[in-house]
Amino acid sequence: MYSARDRVANEEWLARIEQAADRLDLGSEARSFATDMFLSEVPDEERSKRAIAAASLYAGALIAGEERSQSRVADAMDVSRLSVQQNWKPVLEAAGFRPPSW
Repeated sequence: MYSARDRVANEEWLARIEQAADRLDLGSEARSFATDMFLSEVPDEERSKRAIAAASLYAGALIAGEERSQSRVADAMDVSRLSVQQNWKPVLEAAGFRPPSW
């Protein structure tokens, strides 16, 4: 879980997730999952936040049944596809989900 302070401290990243979700035409459930996962796993290092935000958005869309490609999410979040690929499973596992094995 996360605190209200975490939400305030990461407003910029939450706004980026929302903007990318708009570009990807994602619904409210995917956005909510992405926000929760990001805030639950916010890295200490500022440079890592972009990759975790992108991975959270990808995982949130997947959980909500609105799957988008890793490339599309990466483009919307301005990260490499590899950043999404390397981080989405750990983010999903930390949220209590079991990632698919494909």
